[in-house]
Amino acid sequence: MTKSELIQRMADRNPHLYLRDVETIVNTIFDEITDALVSGDRVELRGFGAFSVKKREARVGRNPRTGESVQVEPKSIPFFKTGKLLRQRLNGDEE
Repeated sequence: MTKSELIQRMADRNPHLYLRDVETIVNTIFDEITDALVSGDRVELRGFGAFSVKKREARVGRNPRTGESVQVEPKSIPFFKTGKLLRQRLNGDEE
């Protein structure tokens, strides 16, 4: 599902809201999650999952074409861990 499909589906389920309002809501939610991760916070949505940031240390990698060693800079990557309810629904273990 793409972001535009999500917005359209939410608008279809909430006919009392304008499409532009639903788009604003979705964008605001994504922006808030992004801002929290950028500032180093963890975002937990109970039953769905948790977003966090993991740090990767600098390392020596290899260029796959040439086999040459290259220095890979340290970086931060987003990480998502599913919540218990989401895992149960995915595996058909609904209680």
